[in-house]
Amino acid sequence: MTIRIGKISFWHVHAWDYVKQAQEHEDTVIAAVWDEDAERGAEAAAKLNVPFFESLDEMLAQEDIDAVIVDAPTNRHEEVILAAAKAGKHIFTEKVIASTQKEANHILAAVNDNKVKLTVSLPRLNDAYTLKIQEVLEQKLLGKITYVRVRLSHNGATANWLPSHFYNLEQCQGGALIDLGCHPMYLTRLFLGEKITGVSANFGYVTGKEVEDNAVATLHTESGAIGVVEAGFVNSHSPFTIEVHGIEGTLLFGTPEAKLLLKTNVGSQDSPEWNELTLPDNRESAFHQWVGHIRGNTLAEENLAIATELTSLMEAANRSVQEGRKIKLEELGS
Repeated sequence: MTIRIGKISFWHVHAWDYVKQAQEHEDTVIAAVWDEDAERGAEAAAKLNVPFFESLDEMLAQEDIDAVIVDAPTNRHEEVILAAAKAGKHIFTEKVIASTQKEANHILAAVNDNKVKLTVSLPRLNDAYTLKIQEVLEQKLLGKITYVRVRLSHNGATANWLPSHFYNLEQCQGGALIDLGCHPMYLTRLFLGEKITGVSANFGYVTGKEVEDNAVATLHTESGAIGVVEAGFVNSHSPFTIEVHGIEGTLLFGTPEAKLLLKTNVGSQDSPEWNELTLPDNRESAFHQWVGHIRGNTLAEENLAIATELTSLMEAANRSVQEGRKIKLEELGS
């Protein structure tokens, strides 16, 4: 049977992208809309030719709604995802799960108790360069990892193409880091390959917005390896960049071309050369994986583990700026 999806909010800039994914998937269809902004929601529902519900509870009470896609403001994630889980609806959501570890734990408990399938959109986990970097790391071609840096930025604030509500601190729970910086955050953690013990962060406010438009977070580890996460809304022509350094070698991506370069001492002569690595195909999208978990009655264990830690790292980064110090992960509330 077709999975009928209720769309929870069109607040996020990627909301229509997920609608398109649902429309293009042979097993899913958008069947209803609710939005905290009734005018926006009614307009979207009319465009999609589906019912608009002014009450979220009413939409979730519909027996023919099997699942939901959540693109609501970050500060409302706990509210709407808990409601969906308690109504027995499967959930696909834009990152982050929530703004704090405590809220994320509430959500995960409700998802588990109500036996629904939750998947978080972490798209760069499925990209070819990520898969190839993981393969190189598994082969130990860099030796012990000592430093990882991932940068992702655009000019949304200086060129004024981001929606104004993306600068609303209450709704977003942050700025460039919690939005764009999610991607370099989960990639940096993944490539470090070890537990993060603490987070230090610095925010810049180039355009004078309520939220940061320039951000750097440093991830600390027990081994001494360091991760650097960079994000910004004020940068033109800044390539998406990955650096992974180890005692025996280095991986570079996006410097500036979208090529993955490796130099390693492992199995090499005295003067190793830079080699461009062939990239595999992308893995299927997080949305397709979510549908597969619904169909197969399986759990998105890796996705949820990474998404849960991502929430903790973002909370720690925000607290680091607020309190002017390094935040130990063990300090976060459960």
